[in-house]
Amino acid sequence: MKKILRWLILGGTLFFLLKALKDNWLEVSAIRINSTGWLILTTATSVTLLAHIWAGWIWTWVLKELNQSVSSIEFIQVYLKTNIAKYLPGNVWHYYGRIIAAKNANIPTNIATLSVLLEPLLMLAAALIIIVLFGSQLLVNNVNFNLYILQFLMLIIVLGILHPRFLNPAIQLLDRWKNKKSHQEKQLINSFIIKDYPLKPLLGELVFLGLRAAGFILTILALNSLNWAQIPLLVGTFSCAWVLGLIIPGAPGGLGVFETTAILLLQNHFPTALVISAIALYRLISILAETVGAGLAWLHERISN
Repeated sequence: MKKILRWLILGGTLFFLLKALKDNWLEVSAIRINSTGWLILTTATSVTLLAHIWAGWIWTWVLKELNQSVSSIEFIQVYLKTNIAKYLPGNVWHYYGRIIAAKNANIPTNIATLSVLLEPLLMLAAALIIIVLFGSQLLVNNVNFNLYILQFLMLIIVLGILHPRFLNPAIQLLDRWKNKKSHQEKQLINSFIIKDYPLKPLLGELVFLGLRAAGFILTILALNSLNWAQIPLLVGTFSCAWVLGLIIPGAPGGLGVFETTAILLLQNHFPTALVISAIALYRLISILAETVGAGLAWLHERISN
């Protein structure tokens, strides 16, 4: 059923995108990028790359919240090298690679798994915070207002799940999935108790999404002028499209889901051809930034060794 659902979502989103491109092809093909626009796109790529490096650093914060002493540079390299694997079928291989790398660094498997599971939860909470703050311009009717209330309730639930009162039982639950342990190993597991709310990683994820949104806004700015009043709309739209790409079981890396959501939310505020061109460019920028990040991490590792 999961495979069928994924193919249905992928097929539906691709059909929508192809139809939108077909209906607006003449306008899309007429868009040109000048030298200033290319400079802005280069800046957008750099900002997106910085966002991924920052996300890798946040992962080290999460591990330290779980009482693990790790090398920030080493684990940022792991994060960047595995990040590109999210485009493989299944959309889980980047998580798997990080768990294996953490395990090889003598981090218990259950703690490594929990650190990887916490990342999307923290990202989801950060995105919902941004949507609640900047998503008011997306509300056009009572249905959308009800959706806004639902998002607010989801934010409260996610923020509650991140509390140590819920996270510590999760650690114990992950521990039960493994074989029985000796008394000494159980005492070691009991030391992996989160004492404080993971506020620092949560704030870090807000910065991460801010950088990603900045890359998206710069991409649109490369094609068309913007005014400051449109920035909250674009930030809210990006966060909504990004979080749906994160949680909806569709194509790897949110491919198709992000683009479809962005078009639906922005088509009443910007020319559709502009939106299609911008999201296509932003997808290329994102993949390029992730590829460059993985390449730089591999090169730095080779030079260090």
